[in-house]
Amino acid sequence: MKELTLTNTVQTEDDKKNQEILKNSGEIPLHIAIIMDGNGRWAKSKGSIRLHGHKVGVDSVRDITESCAQLGVKYLTLYAFSTENWGRPSAEVQGLMRLLVSSLRKEAENLNKNDIRLATIGQMDRFPKNCQNELQEAIELTKDNKLLELCLALSYSGRWDITEAVKKIAHHVKEGRLDPDLINDQMISDHLSTADVPDPDLIIRTSGEYRISNFLLWQLAYSELYITETYWPDFRRDELYEAIRSYQQRDRRFGKIPSSKDENSYSSRLVNKKS
Repeated sequence: MKELTLTNTVQTEDDKKNQEILKNSGEIPLHIAIIMDGNGRWAKSKGSIRLHGHKVGVDSVRDITESCAQLGVKYLTLYAFSTENWGRPSAEVQGLMRLLVSSLRKEAENLNKNDIRLATIGQMDRFPKNCQNELQEAIELTKDNKLLELCLALSYSGRWDITEAVKKIAHHVKEGRLDPDLINDQMISDHLSTADVPDPDLIIRTSGEYRISNFLLWQLAYSELYITETYWPDFRRDELYEAIRSYQQRDRRFGKIPSSKDENSYSSRLVNKKS
């Protein structure tokens, strides 16, 4: 695999060794989802404004995206802006919009060079036009890339996602194209915004809070949870490795008894999702 250059530093030999050890220790999650929490508290602890925490948090996004791609993670979903975040002070929201635009302009070409595809889920129409345009340009630029899909959950909520899926299914029933008795779990999954993506294997929450915060409520039914006290701006690849090591020690039974033949293995789930 070609050398990744999302960050301004070259990957060290020690880091390459650490990644190789991790790959040989067990299964690398196919899909990792992260609730990036603690930017504001990090900034406050440094005596700075909240927006400074968001800016430094972008560096964590770069590092985690790069390390996930190097490890072979295929899907990385980041909870970047929830529907509830619109209720924050207008100055902070406006600063976040400007940061989103500037980050996309700076990073889109790097994502493309490194074979990383950008995607989004959420209510994009609520964003300012310049944000929507920058997002669409980056998505179009990277649409054919295969190494990793980086999905930004923007103006997203799990309840909104499920509600929209139910509306779509209800329209099919109303139009006489669907028997309501045929509605099942898979059909609901197929109408969510993440229909083409496997459910997360591992969800990470930074800053020590023990809640899901309306994120991927349907999709996280059997995800492994990892909570760290570390604020997002300080969450870098070594912390990610620790989360994956914890994941590798779990016994994922999906409600069943342990079996030597795991039907939910990395390879079978990837093939089944693409078929």
